[in-house]
Amino acid sequence: MSILHPSQIIVVANAAELARTAADHFIKAAQRNIADHGRFTVALSGGSTPKAMFALLAESPHCEGVEWERIFIFWSDERCVPPDHADSNYRMTKETLLSKVPLPSHNVFRIPGEKEPAHGAKEYSEQLRQFFQTEALPQFDLIFLGMGADGHTASLFPGTTALQAGTEVVAVENYVEKLQAYRITLTAATINQAQEVMFLVGGADKAATLKAVLQGDFQPQIYPSQLIQPVLGQLIWVVDEAAHQEIKSSE
Repeated sequence: MSILHPSQIIVVANAAELARTAADHFIKAAQRNIADHGRFTVALSGGSTPKAMFALLAESPHCEGVEWERIFIFWSDERCVPPDHADSNYRMTKETLLSKVPLPSHNVFRIPGEKEPAHGAKEYSEQLRQFFQTEALPQFDLIFLGMGADGHTASLFPGTTALQAGTEVVAVENYVEKLQAYRITLTAATINQAQEVMFLVGGADKAATLKAVLQGDFQPQIYPSQLIQPVLGQLIWVVDEAAHQEIKSSE
């Protein structure tokens, strides 16, 4: 059986509640970490659920709930495109959140997707090590992740070379054959250093995969999301009823 032991599984009704739960958690985590050590470091992801979460964070009352100048924004992965490209995770975040809240521009650390993939990954790794002032892996306060119907998370896709990245590698370029494209992604080792990792999973098309990831055999080459097991932090899955349906039926 799977060796995954999530700290918590939260089941919500639908996509709207998924986004609202994520936004509420963002605010609470920001408040808690700022009170504890003066700042909040968070890595975001792309996709429809984060986009809906960002829209909520940009609105009242969420946007008034935190000290934005103490929040530092990063990304778990990026498409290898310029920052103004329609497919850019950074662009989506900028349009839906960053441009609407009083977050200083120097608090935003985007992945340089416009650069040659290996160079972009190396540059981002160095930037993270410099920010976190460590030669080891950086430790984020919170990382938001999604999961694809194929079991990928961030840009850790099934059967790709990034799954074999060394335990000291921060970020890596990853060629995804089925997309015929490179991505730049944080490694599983980096993600697993976080204090909190929150998966956001919605839709019936994810149901069989979610069951396999949480209850099936440990097969990370097939289901890379199984690699995410924080060393000391908390793992939280927030899933809607449609994604959770096969797990419920097996209980």
